[in-house]
Amino acid sequence: MNATKRALIVRGGWEGHQPVAATELFIPFLESSGYDVTIAEKPAVYADAGLMGTIDLVVQCVTMSSIEKDEVAGLRAAVAAGCGLAGWHGGIADSYRDSADYLQLIGGQFACHPGRHPDERVGDATDNFIPYRVDVVRDDHPVTAGVPSFDLVTEQYWVLSDGLSDVLATTTLAAQPWNEWTRPVTGPAVWTRQWGSGRVFVATPGHDVDTLRVPSVRTLIERGLLWASR
Repeated sequence: MNATKRALIVRGGWEGHQPVAATELFIPFLESSGYDVTIAEKPAVYADAGLMGTIDLVVQCVTMSSIEKDEVAGLRAAVAAGCGLAGWHGGIADSYRDSADYLQLIGGQFACHPGRHPDERVGDATDNFIPYRVDVVRDDHPVTAGVPSFDLVTEQYWVLSDGLSDVLATTTLAAQPWNEWTRPVTGPAVWTRQWGSGRVFVATPGHDVDTLRVPSVRTLIERGLLWASR
């Protein structure tokens, strides 16, 4: 298929989220969907207005890290002008914690991922792998249509969010005796957001490649990439 659109993948940050392997998983899908794919290893590319004006979709996979003011301003301007922005897990919902402008654009910020019972912890990443459910609450949206609620065993994100987003799926974090909160907390797990003329898509499942290969997760992300695109 001849490429008719341009996708920019920006990846990096904390290596625990496998930014290279995770984004490589979706490149064949993007190419088969008609995108020419460019890869950047740092968010500095966002400050290049000339380049950003040619991009139809930004796929970001950068956990934590930092971003300069001109870079986040460039990203916000590109999205407002119609460029799509999409991502999953910490690559979009736990990026650039010190940038209020970025957090406003995304509409949700990772707060924590509850862990197993203290007696079951072994001191590695699996200490935060717990069984939980993703409840699809919108079946009338192109991203979630026909996708039933599903169960995962991986990191469950507690997300701080605002009211501008359209929530497509939620998850409920249990109140366990070893946690500080005293009642279950329901928050967004998948959402979309209109920003000017552009669209933002966020899915919180996606800690690692194994999670991204779960059919329901992969379907939601692939649909979300296409939905967000210009």
